[in-house]
Amino acid sequence: MRARGVQVAVPISAERDVPTAWPYAKRAIDLLLGGSLLILSAPLIAVAAVAIVAVTAGTPFYTQERVGMNGRRFKMYKLRTMVDGAHAMRDEIEHLNECDGPVFKIRNDPRLHPLGRFLRRSSIDELPNLLNVVLGDMSLVGPRPALPSEVEHYDAFAMRRLSVPQGLTCLWQINGRSHVSFEEWMQLDNRYVDTWTPLSDLAIVAKTIPAVLRKDGAH
Repeated sequence: MRARGVQVAVPISAERDVPTAWPYAKRAIDLLLGGSLLILSAPLIAVAAVAIVAVTAGTPFYTQERVGMNGRRFKMYKLRTMVDGAHAMRDEIEHLNECDGPVFKIRNDPRLHPLGRFLRRSSIDELPNLLNVVLGDMSLVGPRPALPSEVEHYDAFAMRRLSVPQGLTCLWQINGRSHVSFEEWMQLDNRYVDTWTPLSDLAIVAKTIPAVLRKDGAH
């Protein structure tokens, strides 16, 4: 698996041995299915990019540093849902945070541009993550990659989620996403660490489609 970025010195233990073939099968699924989905979604990504340019200043895409497997940092690709310079406004709206733990999320974030809420609710903004999957930064299935500032506050239980490839979707996505607490989120990710198989990955991908269509916990 291709590893990029800088190794972070953190104690990470999965306490689970998996068959040697499973990581290779996981990577094959990522390349075949992830590559196919990237090609199929390319027209939609292009249309969304043009629409973003039409409604707000700045580039339609942005990269954000995230923490991958074993603490390796990488640049994650997304469609931009916020106004240009939104991150500089974080301190001004810190009091609006609706999530517990080290995560920062607002259901009606005032920094969203006119298309931002739709792109997030539909998960279209995450489609460029498929490029990260093909590059090997991420997997189709695995815990969602966190920000370095979030990982700094992880305890040993939360840190276990970094022992597997970080993914586009996981148990959190199909079990309510933002409707679950941070503790429940970490429990779901740890359950994935302890139970994943190549076949269960495919099952999670299949369950993600109706979850996205229902917009479960997406904001």
